[in-house]
Amino acid sequence: MITLTNLAIQFGKRVLYKDVNIKFTRGNIFGIIGANGAGKSTLLRAISGDLEPNHGTVELGSGERLSILEQDHFKYDEFRVIDTVLMGHQPLWENMNERDRLYSKAEMTEQDGNLAAELEEKFAEMNGWEAESNAAQLLQNLGIQDNMHQKMMSELSNNEKVRVMLAKALFGKPDNLLLDEPTNDLDLDTVEWLEDYLGEIDETQTVLVVSHDRHFLDSVSTQTIDIDFGKVTVFSGNYSFWYESSQLALRQAQNQKMKADEKRKQLEEFIRRFSANVAKSKQTTSRKKMIDKLNVEEIRPSSRKYPGIIFPMDREPGNQILEVEKLKAVDQDGTVLFDDINFNIEKGQKVVFLSHNPKAMTALFNIINGERTADAGEYKWGVTITTAYLPLDNTEYFKSDENLVDWLGKYGPGNEVMMKGYLGRMLFSGEEILKKVNVLSGGEKMRCMIARMQLQNANCLVLDTPTNHLDLESIQAFNNNLVQFQGNILFSSHDHEFIETVADRIIELTPNGVIDKLMPYDDYIHDEGIKEQRLKMYGMQ
Repeated sequence: MITLTNLAIQFGKRVLYKDVNIKFTRGNIFGIIGANGAGKSTLLRAISGDLEPNHGTVELGSGERLSILEQDHFKYDEFRVIDTVLMGHQPLWENMNERDRLYSKAEMTEQDGNLAAELEEKFAEMNGWEAESNAAQLLQNLGIQDNMHQKMMSELSNNEKVRVMLAKALFGKPDNLLLDEPTNDLDLDTVEWLEDYLGEIDETQTVLVVSHDRHFLDSVSTQTIDIDFGKVTVFSGNYSFWYESSQLALRQAQNQKMKADEKRKQLEEFIRRFSANVAKSKQTTSRKKMIDKLNVEEIRPSSRKYPGIIFPMDREPGNQILEVEKLKAVDQDGTVLFDDINFNIEKGQKVVFLSHNPKAMTALFNIINGERTADAGEYKWGVTITTAYLPLDNTEYFKSDENLVDWLGKYGPGNEVMMKGYLGRMLFSGEEILKKVNVLSGGEKMRCMIARMQLQNANCLVLDTPTNHLDLESIQAFNNNLVQFQGNILFSSHDHEFIETVADRIIELTPNGVIDKLMPYDDYIHDEGIKEQRLKMYGMQ
């Protein structure tokens, strides 16, 4: 359990929040949401002790252990992988080292013997005899196989280090667990394992999660912590419940004619339908717990602002969209990203491209947008097709000292007033529109790129990992618009919810051709036949 009392944090004159009084209770997973810069990660740092609050206190339950997902991936380079995980349970790790020190002595004194007996008793209480096997199992579940456990951390790739650090945070079932973007750099299977793991946490554990992954938050959260305009508020339910109920409450608030009892009935019906849908999905302890706590009293309109994203089309696309024949791409190091790629995009289709190697999608998109030459094969766009491309790397677009208005004006017709309007809809307000583009944050650059795309009035959108750097509000608005878009969409993404709600066709790029299916994403990833086919096409069996 974690108790915040009158917590206040500010940097200079900027107050992130004050008078925060929250009790994070055992047996719950709290998903923390808020706009970029609202102070989500800062809250975790204050709870962990890494940041001293300006006012107030953070208290853990008596004798409780706190574990955090550390972000410094070089911190443990001098240690073995297995030892790094064991360090996640610091009292156990210290016990093990002290026992090793005593038992390595040539002769033990009576005092040493008494101390060793105490250590052995505590060691057994902490389940020390099973510690290494439990740590090894965690590593395996997270994709770090046995042959890597004795390696030094310095020998691992950054992606592998991420997984070890996650294992370290989870090890020993800490009483309190803080996870900041735990799904970053994890593949789908590992994310699903983590969802299942957290979904069955002990009644004694308390978990706080910061994540931009809506599917993950929905899968694990029993309660939502909303950080908005300096206020920190607790709501029952996951992200989807918070978003959908707050939007409903906002529409109700704008309807002056609706009576109070009608509003309540509508909200009660919403809770009933939402609970029924959750009950049909994968039943974990966390989901059952969430359903029980949903109530009308907590539902209120959100003050959160969402960008206005609309992609108009200058012309209706014809029947011929994009034809690809025998396309091949090879990485600079000689790795075959994909080969013998053949597909024909039909009118209105929204296609997600997948691959074990994310470079494959970027290579494909760069090829069909004329920014890279294919190593073999060809492609042909239909004569009626106009494209708008959102690349993975947008660095080249922002190497100038232009302000936002002048920068955006280069990409479409319209005067200064119109450009300011587009920027306003993307939540750039007041003096912000005069900022130099070369000082923008990653999220601000993405919003500028989306504004640029809107000016192109294209009937086919090509999107390479479009949710990168965006906050939940921007992701949600982007997602909603793409669902409504009448043209074609070709995209890649690691956002489960984004793919599931937008894509109606899945094309997986492999070194040995494509897997091409017209089916929902959830069905695709859980289909045993497709799993087997994937292994063969990647040469893994």
